[in-house]
Amino acid sequence: MPKQDQNLIVGLDIGTTKICCVVADLQPDGRLDIIGIGTHSSRGLRKGVVIDIDSTVESMRMAVEEAEMMAGVEINMVYAGIAGGHIKSGNSNGVVATKNNEVTAADIQRVLDAARAQNVPMDREIIHVIPQEFILDGQDGIKEPLGMSGVRLEARVHIVTGAVASAQNIIKCINRCGLDVGDIILEQLASAETVLTSDEKELGVCLLDIGGGTTDIAIFSEGHIKHTAVLAIGGDHITNDIAVGLRTPTREAEALKRKYGCALSSLVDPEETIDVPSIGERKPRSLARHILAEIIEPRVEELFTLVNREISRSGFEEQITAGVVLTGGSAITEGMVELAEEVFNKPVRRGLPQGIGGLTDVVSSPIYSTAVGLVQFASLNEREMSNRFTPAESRATRSTFQRFVDRVRGAF
Repeated sequence: MPKQDQNLIVGLDIGTTKICCVVADLQPDGRLDIIGIGTHSSRGLRKGVVIDIDSTVESMRMAVEEAEMMAGVEINMVYAGIAGGHIKSGNSNGVVATKNNEVTAADIQRVLDAARAQNVPMDREIIHVIPQEFILDGQDGIKEPLGMSGVRLEARVHIVTGAVASAQNIIKCINRCGLDVGDIILEQLASAETVLTSDEKELGVCLLDIGGGTTDIAIFSEGHIKHTAVLAIGGDHITNDIAVGLRTPTREAEALKRKYGCALSSLVDPEETIDVPSIGERKPRSLARHILAEIIEPRVEELFTLVNREISRSGFEEQITAGVVLTGGSAITEGMVELAEEVFNKPVRRGLPQGIGGLTDVVSSPIYSTAVGLVQFASLNEREMSNRFTPAESRATRSTFQRFVDRVRGAF
């Protein structure tokens, strides 16, 4: 089996309910073709955080091996997603004086370093420093200042931090699978790369990536990331409610949610019935489907209400002109879009991976948004780095968290 070459980019979505590995082949024109996919049920994680290393390693290994078989390559480096309630974010800015009255790559790096110069607690680490805009001699809205004339360069950035221990455990699990970590990427940023359009980002949009253990939030406006947050509630909470409410095993509750679940009870035919497996050796029961919907609806409404509060708290509520985009495995549930429109009072759509080639029919589902987004985000960042910096400068301007990845990797 041939080894991974430089044109291959591999994304590893480490979720609470599933681990998904996607292999993409980078074409000369910049297009990404998906050539391999591997998924395996996730064991050893809770709310996006590793709680059992051995179980997590085994799940990762199974997903990666499946992707290797499909793609016909040997994977040795991945770009991994990170999520969980430990993720925090905020906006910052930095100012520097340019040299020779012209903005150079070194000036851009210095102003980004100035913007990231914050007092970060010892147990936390900066994951991303994402430029929102540059301001040169008072002129704002500049996306790429390289080569422009000016003496005062300012950068406004979005900074994402995470718990060092949580990131270390993810890297440790990946290393135990015999893989290197190219970088750690916040999952909602990855999902946004593949499901949101440039028009939505410009007008203002809120992305909700509803996974099994967490719901990841990302707000964009004027083409830039404005706010990110993570809520420790997701599809598993709905499954648990079904298991308790219908007195059925958790595995059967998950199957009922996927096959018959509806987030808006008014959409369900009151005459429709479903068979509900019982606990132990009791016989299955026949129940009205709307009872299942009446269990799901309050939990989903609670989730959307919490998201609405987070949007209001962020201060960007009025800027979300394009509405809300739902993605992630739980977004597939019938009635999600309709209920979200009622709660948010904004247009809502379901987001699917886009802008890719290859196995598009396989990955055209919200389930694969994060994994596909990881390879697109990694590819875009690599291109931007190579266009802005020389190879020597690129090595010197890696993110703080990338250097942290190297330190952890060297410890094992």
